[in-house]
Amino acid sequence: MPLDRPLLGILLMLGFCVLALLGDAVAKLLGQSLHVAFLVFIRFAIQAMVLLPIVWLSRKHLRMTKRVFRLTILRTLLHIIGISSMFSALKYLPLADAVAIVFVMPFIILLLGKFILHEDVGPRRTSACLVGFAGTMLVVQPSFADVGLPALLPLLVVLVFALFMLVTRQIAKECDPISLQALSGLMATVILAPVLMLGVYTNAIEVSLTLPNAHNIWLLLAIGILGTVAHLMMTWSLRFAPSATLAPMQYLEIPIATLIGWWIFSDFPNGLAAIGIVITIGAGLYVIWTEQAIAQAASQAP
Repeated sequence: MPLDRPLLGILLMLGFCVLALLGDAVAKLLGQSLHVAFLVFIRFAIQAMVLLPIVWLSRKHLRMTKRVFRLTILRTLLHIIGISSMFSALKYLPLADAVAIVFVMPFIILLLGKFILHEDVGPRRTSACLVGFAGTMLVVQPSFADVGLPALLPLLVVLVFALFMLVTRQIAKECDPISLQALSGLMATVILAPVLMLGVYTNAIEVSLTLPNAHNIWLLLAIGILGTVAHLMMTWSLRFAPSATLAPMQYLEIPIATLIGWWIFSDFPNGLAAIGIVITIGAGLYVIWTEQAIAQAASQAP
């Protein structure tokens, strides 16, 4: 079992942040002309096609214990739901707004612990959660006024991704990341293929929105490769560092998303959303810092 190497884990997580956001930007471009179900299917199909030959050529294997296999199925389902929700949100929201809303996750986890598990959260962390929620609502409000319920899709991404990270951490040290991602891509492709065909057959998915033109084929390849490499980096990062160490690094996604959104789409958060983003980042980092301080104090206690 590999030892924790925090610096390597942090660098890998930074790589994940940049590549995942570039993949989201490509998905936003393609989402205007292709159905989300087709985008998600292609995303996972390319992941499988790229990684399965690597597994075979490197003489790795896809064998797993029953426990890890069951968790991999759960992880794949969460991955499908999370990516589908994010791709759908990006059809309606600026990239930076969608990413900023996702970072309500630390507050939700803390409050669930307080009200469901009856954990001792304390007044300072509870206050930080309320401030963070207020900041997130400042981001949601202008988007909700413009597009309605789709502005809330990133909140679903939050819940799903929190569970996804938890499951990934449970199995990251027990299996090879490339094999894990290859099997996950294969599982997702097998799950999504009949769903896509049924959608086309029943006219729930328009055929015109599932047939890419020549220009979009290169973007589809990019979305698959960027997503594959990004999540490999994320899996590797959790192999070398605990999620508590990596969580603050993910907040860099917000300024990176702002720059990419401005560069590609000429989108920039309005004044209210920008204030909300700053508040959300500050409150989130405070919560993470407090959690780490408490964990460190507990580990040093006699």
